Amino acid sequence: MPKMKSNSAASKRVRVTGTGKLMHAGSSMRHNLEHKSARMRRALKADKVLAKTQTANLKNMLNH
Repeated sequence: MPKMKSNSAASKRVRVTGTGKLMHAGSSMRHNLEHKSARMRRALKADKVLAKTQTANLKNMLNH
């Protein structure tokens, strides 16, 4: 039987931590950055843990 292909679009957007959680880069950092405070930009720069409801669906896409 052939190997299962993982969803390459999902693998580019999400990374798996050592404990199995999924991390993603948040939104709101693409444009209009001059209107956001420096504190807000620093906070938005950090990766966030993906919501539990989306985790199971994405793990199937990544074959994890």
